[in-house]
Amino acid sequence: MSAPASLRQRCALGRAMAVVAVGLLVIVGTYLLSAGDGDTEEFFSDAAAGGDDLEAALRGAAYANRTLIVTVLNRAYAAEDGGLLDLFLRSLREGEGTAQLIGHILLVATDRPAFLRCRRLGGVRCYQLPPAAADGADDLSSEQLYMSDGFIRMMWRRIRLLGDVLKLGYSFIFTDLDVMWLRNPLPRLEYRPEEEDLLISSDQFNGRADDYAGNELNTGFFFAASNSRTAALFDEWHAAREAPASAGMKEQDVLNDMKRRGALRRLGVRARVLDTARFSGFCQDSRDARAVATVHANCCRTMRAKVADLTAVLAAAGRRLNGTSPALRWPPHSECVRSWT
Repeated sequence: MSAPASLRQRCALGRAMAVVAVGLLVIVGTYLLSAGDGDTEEFFSDAAAGGDDLEAALRGAAYANRTLIVTVLNRAYAAEDGGLLDLFLRSLREGEGTAQLIGHILLVATDRPAFLRCRRLGGVRCYQLPPAAADGADDLSSEQLYMSDGFIRMMWRRIRLLGDVLKLGYSFIFTDLDVMWLRNPLPRLEYRPEEEDLLISSDQFNGRADDYAGNELNTGFFFAASNSRTAALFDEWHAAREAPASAGMKEQDVLNDMKRRGALRRLGVRARVLDTARFSGFCQDSRDARAVATVHANCCRTMRAKVADLTAVLAAAGRRLNGTSPALRWPPHSECVRSWT
């Protein structure tokens, strides 16, 4: 006896749905496997391969609130076997609550070798800046010593980039690669969206967070909210490089000069200086290592010295985290001191 028509229809529909389900599982499984191989557009944006896709790279790294973490590297910084890039990522993998942040960091390479090294890492998002000069005359891939001409040009390129990020509607934390993230700094920023546009670190904190004019600002670690005020600040900041008074000055010095002349107040930028008790650096070590979120190898001249002294910082932090040392004591920054002689 044949089954009723309604039963045959239900069976046919069930078989069709099963086929669709299996197909979806295959597609999803293939996607997850490919996403894990570290070579998909989700993780890598290649400007040299097809135009400027900065917005796509930002979108891939940002949180739902359009906020991300940005850092810039060249070939020298991306060197393998314990270079600054390796140390930076190590700090994120080993820090307290920091591993979860890696997927929201955009590594911006200034040259092709740095971009390719970034791609080989897997699990990080990479973007290559378009070349500033088509003939390669502006090659900044080698180590740029502090205050050299190449160092200054590289600093100004990143200010141009970060201004573009703001105009595309993304807020960001910018961090130099020589900043070690020992703990998740996001809660320690204590950001107040309705009241603040710029949170920025300093070399020597004078104890007053609202005194951005009296503190020497450091652009190695800062947060900028995307709005018309910060976009105007970065436009004016980048344009100031052409002023005769800015000749031979790095971007940090120009910003400090601008704030002394009242530019932030004129533009309505609401700024707060980050306490070195939480956002520490070699210029002024935190007195309470238990409170420190980040450590910056400022007041240090060469990359070799930075790597040596930051490696010692991570080792000390690791001993505390694994219980072999009850307290975190800062090692002396001896190599950075010697880098000036």
